[in-house]
Amino acid sequence: MVNLTEKERLLLEDQKQHEEMCIKKYNNYANQAQDSQLKQIFLANAQQEQQHLNTINQMLNGQVPNMTQQQNQGQNPKSIQNNQQNQQAGLNSKNDADLCIDMLSTEKYVSNTYDTAIFEFTDTNMRQALNHIQKEEQEHGESIFKYMESKGMYNPQ
Repeated sequence: MVNLTEKERLLLEDQKQHEEMCIKKYNNYANQAQDSQLKQIFLANAQQEQQHLNTINQMLNGQVPNMTQQQNQGQNPKSIQNNQQNQQAGLNSKNDADLCIDMLSTEKYVSNTYDTAIFEFTDTNMRQALNHIQKEEQEHGESIFKYMESKGMYNPQ
């Protein structure tokens, strides 16, 4: 058991809200997405966000999460994306692009909030758990970015 400081508890409460919002958005956007490949990316990311929420809840209870058990749960959005054939962007790609832009912005924000939280934690194992989650948030952003790039929705110059 770890006794959290007031600041650590407040930061975790913020992260809990962020994870809950990510889960809602990913599930909602999976239902709205026209492209089946994008639906799968969103659903896989939602599944990992649920794992993040579970980890945050453990931490709020003073438990140090065991990240080795959680590392291989769920499907990796990158492997789903790589296993799908690229489809020609259709008439509904504008809506899908809007969903992607919103989720990419959300992931950037959430990753940044984890970065701040990591530096405020005194317990090394708690910091590592937050760092693990942040890495997965960055992978979510990468899966969306790569999807967008493959569909001509994002063209980095």
